[in-house]
Amino acid sequence: MRTAYSVETVRAAERELMARLPEGALMQRAAAGLAAACAELLGRVYGSRVVLLVGSGDNGGDALYAGARLARRGAGVTAVLLAPERAHAAGLTALRGAGGRAVGTGEGEESIRRADLVVDGIVGIGGKGGLRPDAVPLAEAAERSRAAVVAVDLPSGVDADTGEVRGTALRADLTVTFGTHKPGLLVDPAREYAGSVRLVDIGLELPGEPVLEALQHADAARLLPVPGAESDKYRRGVVGVAAGSARYPGAAVLAVSGALRGGAGAVRYVGPAARDVIARFPETLVSDRGPKHAGRVQAWVVGPGAGDDAGPVAEALAADVPVLIDADGLRLADASAVRARRAPTLMTPHAGEAAALLGVEREEVEGGRLAAVRELAGRYGATVLLKGSTTLVADPGAGTGAGAATAVRVNPTGTSWLATAGSGDVLSGLAGSLLAAGLPPLDAGSAAAYLHGLAGRCAADGAPVGAHDVAEALPAAWRDVVRG
Repeated sequence: MRTAYSVETVRAAERELMARLPEGALMQRAAAGLAAACAELLGRVYGSRVVLLVGSGDNGGDALYAGARLARRGAGVTAVLLAPERAHAAGLTALRGAGGRAVGTGEGEESIRRADLVVDGIVGIGGKGGLRPDAVPLAEAAERSRAAVVAVDLPSGVDADTGEVRGTALRADLTVTFGTHKPGLLVDPAREYAGSVRLVDIGLELPGEPVLEALQHADAARLLPVPGAESDKYRRGVVGVAAGSARYPGAAVLAVSGALRGGAGAVRYVGPAARDVIARFPETLVSDRGPKHAGRVQAWVVGPGAGDDAGPVAEALAADVPVLIDADGLRLADASAVRARRAPTLMTPHAGEAAALLGVEREEVEGGRLAAVRELAGRYGATVLLKGSTTLVADPGAGTGAGAATAVRVNPTGTSWLATAGSGDVLSGLAGSLLAAGLPPLDAGSAAAYLHGLAGRCAADGAPVGAHDVAEALPAAWRDVVRG
């Protein structure tokens, strides 16, 4: 499991470790890892031109010490000091002693223009808001240049705890982060600025409960249900799908396609698209009596393509089994009925639907995804899977900071080609099937998002893809996960 911790927790761990180490040892560990990553990116260090953008904090000190190591290997290293009077004194001395030089911001843009590598040591993990005005021209020059950009711990101008970008930020090709991932490196929009991320172990001792978790193959494999020798379709779970309408019959077909590939033993469909569903998937059990009288299920998926018919949504919410609410169901569901449920509820909005539920603009959700998913989960007393460029899954206990009861899960798989009509319907069916197979909603949502993202990559392979292609790629994604 990849984990990320808050700035407060990281700072506390750093203080505890520094109290046990010789002065400056922790910074030297960070600088060594940073210099190694820069050298690998350069390929040939000797004769290369490296520019350090140096702020006033320890972030700048890391950059200066790393620059000194590169200078000793024959690189021409120039440090652009944004606050010369507050630059890390020992780091600056080390750089000059290794043959590097320091200049003011007036020479910064020209130095960047000729650089092979730019190291962003302007602002550390404690920075809030965008770059200060005097740093903006340097960031813009770095983006215009042919130089590779390496960020120290995280790109300057992004929020380490939230992933928000409020102003100008410096876009990196590689971010070298120390001790642990920071939430902003895993959550958009900040994640887009980080490029590739390399974690350098500096010996931090961190608590067991992170702020963010990201599944890896082994984690997903442990979650996926495997039938036993005595399993039958009912022991494996039956998922009910109440979806589709005369206008949107395809939503029902796609939700059922995801459900059939999600590990449950059977899929029971309820709705007006039964003929379309049976024509495509004859193994589906169908009913026209509504969720209340449809027969035995272990979980319901309601809402995809439902139009304005709130009846099936209300009936499913009244059932004492897990319910996944998606698409039109999010608009049709009574909030008080969701909050009153004793059985688990999983809501799967995209940013626009989340904004409508929260009463804010879509841009506010997209710019503050962590805050939005936590707020929705707490407001509805439900697990929320917020779809998008970064898919997040939060339980109601996923509050803010180190005191949160549960970590938010962030999905590391996917492709932009998944932004296609019906893709979310497939995801809903898949997650609902995992609910029916017995997974808690946090695990069902995060495992489904992981598989869905892998299937999207496999189906697209760099080209446009349809939702039905994603569904058909799910078995290959499942096999890839369980085989490691």
